[in-house]
Amino acid sequence: QVQLVESGGGLVQAGGSLRLSCNVVGGAFRPDIMGWFRQAPGKERQFLANIRWTTGSTLHADSVKGRFTMSRDNAKNMVYLQMNSLKPEDTAVYYCAGSKSLVAGVYDHRYDYWGQGTQVTVSS
Repeated sequence: QVQLVESGGGLVQAGGSLRLSCNVVGGAFRPDIMGWFRQAPGKERQFLANIRWTTGSTLHADSVKGRFTMSRDNAKNMVYLQMNSLKPEDTAVYYCAGSKSLVAGVYDHRYDYWGQGTQVTVSS
């Protein structure tokens, strides 16, 4: 069974940076697509970015493009979300997710595996 373990959240001032990490452990095969989502209180879960393990090709949501960058390290079975120029509205619980489908895209219901979430709080 695939498990996703996130780390790297915390409290940061506006304009600062954080890097979230997600370790993919267990399972016979890695998910084809890995993604990052976030959910703020009272809001729906929001797609941020995804990456294809084999090629490293990425998709970033327009709302974070240019500030957030997703990457992966095949050898370590890790994916990352580098977040720069953080704003108070980026405050949320951030989730790592994995999908067995290459067409998972931006839809959270197409992701099969989820981490426990890590809190990111950006102070003004």
